Amino acid sequence: MKIFIGNLSYNVTEGDLRQAFEAFGKVTSTSIVKDQESGRSKGFGFAEMPDKAEARSAIAALNGQAF
Repeated sequence: MKIFIGNLSYNVTEGDLRQAFEAFGKVTSTSIVKDQESGRSKGFGFAEMPDKAEARSAIAALNGQAF
């Protein structure tokens, strides 16, 4: 399941996302969308988790939390 993660601080890294979501299960990939010109984060990204139950658990726990 691919999970959209919005409203991220510009300082959050893909490693930070992976660490947060791995607390709930296996993470296949993480990515932060960046501006092509500046390379700066656009403030959103994605995490992919193969198990839907683990993904839903992560969503429920992390929704509204600050990184």
